[in-house]
Amino acid sequence: MPKDSLPDNIQEKLKLLPGQPGCYIYKGEKADVLYVGKAISLKNRVRSYFQDSTRHGVRIARMVSKVRDIEWIVVDSELEALVLECNLIKQHRPPFNVRLRDDKSYPHITITNEKFPRVMFTRKIRKDGSKYFGPYTSAFNVRDSLQLLHKIFPLIPCGKSWSGEAEQRPCLYFHLGRCLGPCAGLSDRTEYQKVIDQVERFLNGKEESIVDDLKGDMAGAVEALDFERAAKIRDQIVAIESVLQRQKVLTSEKVDQDVIAVVKDERGSAIQMLYIRGGKLIGQRQYMLDGAADSSPSEAVQEFVKQYYTDAPEVPREILLPVEIEERNIIQTWLRQRRGGAVTMEVPQQGEKSRLVDMAAANAEQALNQFSTETAQKELWAEEAMTQLQDTIRLDSPPIRVEGYDISNIQGTAPVGSMVVCENGQAAKAEYRRFKVRYHPESPNDFAMMHEVLTRRLRAYIDGDEKFQKLPDLIMIDGGKGQLGAALKARDELGLTVPMIGLAKRHELVYVPNETPVALEGQIEKTQRLEYSYERPAPREYSFREIELPLNSPGLMLLRKLRDEAHRFALTFHRKLRDKRISGSALEEIPGVGPRRKRLLLRTFGSLEAVRRATVEEIAAVPTMTKALAEKVREYLAEA
Repeated sequence: MPKDSLPDNIQEKLKLLPGQPGCYIYKGEKADVLYVGKAISLKNRVRSYFQDSTRHGVRIARMVSKVRDIEWIVVDSELEALVLECNLIKQHRPPFNVRLRDDKSYPHITITNEKFPRVMFTRKIRKDGSKYFGPYTSAFNVRDSLQLLHKIFPLIPCGKSWSGEAEQRPCLYFHLGRCLGPCAGLSDRTEYQKVIDQVERFLNGKEESIVDDLKGDMAGAVEALDFERAAKIRDQIVAIESVLQRQKVLTSEKVDQDVIAVVKDERGSAIQMLYIRGGKLIGQRQYMLDGAADSSPSEAVQEFVKQYYTDAPEVPREILLPVEIEERNIIQTWLRQRRGGAVTMEVPQQGEKSRLVDMAAANAEQALNQFSTETAQKELWAEEAMTQLQDTIRLDSPPIRVEGYDISNIQGTAPVGSMVVCENGQAAKAEYRRFKVRYHPESPNDFAMMHEVLTRRLRAYIDGDEKFQKLPDLIMIDGGKGQLGAALKARDELGLTVPMIGLAKRHELVYVPNETPVALEGQIEKTQRLEYSYERPAPREYSFREIELPLNSPGLMLLRKLRDEAHRFALTFHRKLRDKRISGSALEEIPGVGPRRKRLLLRTFGSLEAVRRATVEEIAAVPTMTKALAEKVREYLAEA
């Protein structure tokens, strides 16, 4: 891009760039992050983009034409710049960076960081000191493996967390020999940790060493004439050896390796990983890359390695790559720091390691074929569903963006609303929103709550709220004529014309409003009217058409999917708020109210609801409370 055509602020910032290592951030017209990169010299690297952007490829040239601002962060070394770059890409997910597609959460097995650790199934990796094993491709296989672990090792089958502070009666699992009974004080930490160490070795693919240890323990039990214990150990050995027979040995060397392969064509980019521990294949996983259409295989692999190992639960001793990458040395240094030991990255050309990369590439090709087939099928289904809804509801165009709404409460307690979104027939979870309903009538009023939620959502759009800046092509209300009438009233009061429908659970009927209000008399067959009213808005009449779509039709299936998701999302939020109310934990969210003041408030009033009903003077009379803080508590609980 010629310097004369650059915006003035870009030219000024190019002059100010330092020659130190760091990260640079390109921003677009609306201050949105377009691209994140790192450099040993920020000045040289950033200026190179604007001197001849075409040498970086079509994708980067297109990105440079959109840049309206540049920011940078200076660090002390290239290694720090690498770590910062990975974190910034994860945070902003810039459209012009090659990115891991974040649409799947794969199952893992975790050993929790507790006094008596539990071995559990999880899909989230948290930085809480726990140990994670995986990822695994099949949740069923993970649960099956957990059952096997609990059968082989005396863990905590009930899954309950126990700090060791208060002893309990041992449960049935202890009497069956399936648990050491730490909650009853029947197992010390050292004994239990020995079991956890064996589990960890098992999950790392080092079953042979466990078998050797168990055989020694069995021999010792026989010498001590403890034949019952010897029989239990024998059963453990048999179970572990049956697992060994099912595992596939891939290398003669007992090494820990991650094998990476990439397949790239016009359909997309797929990365395949094979996880080899102790020479045995213990798992695999496929990844799809976004933004890699114009990038080289080398760049795709390099960006994948940086983003994957930022959050990977484990870094192995060896990483086998399909192609050479530009930043291999600095990435290798970073991985050594993460692992706390030696890490080698190599591109094998022949032999056993090359065969592993070829095998991963063959799996990547299959994954890309499957992905492209599934994508084509989803797109066809979505197109049929949207076309059917357009024809049925008589819309001007297919509803690309559809929003679904639901209300969840129990007798008016902890009422919440949910907004879920699908775009092109697929869930857009980043667009989901939740609402705490502020309307608290004496008796539950779902119509009033739905009116409030739709009013707040559409008002936010009118006010230019960034979280609600998109207006849908269609709004679907979970409910019948009453809920839909409330939503229509909210829309009409704000002067908008968004199409709305209702989906009733009974008979799966779709209610479509006749947009022109009708009089009470002279209505056509199958048209029903509703006089919707509650405290504030004036009554208004709406009439509806009932539409019964085939249960297997794409249009109805899309609406049902959206309704069920709205119900799930609302119910989850409702339960969270309800549990907070029951436990009183909502008090701790108030600035100035800590665990001690919470205990005193609950001890004085008996429950959170009683605190909510109390006056400012009554709350201020509680020890350690002040009038100002009491007013804050009263105000917070009134809004919650």
